[in-house]
Amino acid sequence: MTDVIRAAGGVVVLDGLVAVVHRPKYDDWSLPKGKRDPGETDEQCAVREVEEESGIRCRLGRELLPTQYLDRHGRTKTVRYWEMHPIGERPFVPNSEVDVLEWLTPEEASRRLSYPHDVEVLANVRISFTSRSPRPTKGVTPAP
Repeated sequence: MTDVIRAAGGVVVLDGLVAVVHRPKYDDWSLPKGKRDPGETDEQCAVREVEEESGIRCRLGRELLPTQYLDRHGRTKTVRYWEMHPIGERPFVPNSEVDVLEWLTPEEASRRLSYPHDVEVLANVRISFTSRSPRPTKGVTPAP
């Protein structure tokens, strides 16, 4: 029996935008994620991988539905995801693993992501647009 490859990552949300990364080795766009190190929990892996790939230190939000698929070598890969919210960051530095980090609206990200399983994960995130919502004008009551 083949072992399942365990990985974890996140949908990093900031001001109604989500972070997506480009991996030059595969020439694809994905959510930041990666394989779990020995002795590491899925939660620790998610935080580490997101920071390694994007330079963004995050806190975990709610857990999203996991994905499971066959990787490029035909092995079963299970990825757990969390909504993640930045608590700090260092400047993004392109490298051989990830060469581009972009902040996109959910709609733009859905079109940019290379894999249907990433699009499904993104579809299950509740993105708040309150920071970009217009403020009510004085004397106008917002609709319920």
